[in-house]
Amino acid sequence: MPTGYDVPPNMLIKKLAEHLRKMPQISSPAWASFVKTGSHAERPPQDKDWWYVRCASMLRKVYVHGPIGLSHLESEYGGVKSIGYSLAHHRDAGGSSIRKPLIQLEAAGLVSKNAGKGRIVTSRGRSLIDRLSGEIFKDLVKADDSLKRYV
Repeated sequence: MPTGYDVPPNMLIKKLAEHLRKMPQISSPAWASFVKTGSHAERPPQDKDWWYVRCASMLRKVYVHGPIGLSHLESEYGGVKSIGYSLAHHRDAGGSSIRKPLIQLEAAGLVSKNAGKGRIVTSRGRSLIDRLSGEIFKDLVKADDSLKRYV
């Protein structure tokens, strides 16, 4: 049975975002259409559904790196800010664009808090990721016959 480690992350995040869009607990807030994701960003995201992609990406990150804290996620989703003629500096992502998706993932029962250590994926979240990874892996095997030996 393939897991979240065995499939390409971009395919898994795309499939997860489609699945999370159907869940009633996860919805894009009103401010998400015009807010920047951090001080490093010059403009808001161009993708209208960036909220669901962010939630899916965070779920995968907690799955792979968990238990993981809010400050580590802010650093992961941050970026480089150009400061005139000076060297570029790293800036963390905005806390609200990290905290709110985590709260929604907790409400959906996919992520839970581990006291003092950060967030971890629940058994429901792990089974969702593994199930979607299995579907992706089957699609990859259909496309490439050399992968049949791994099934």
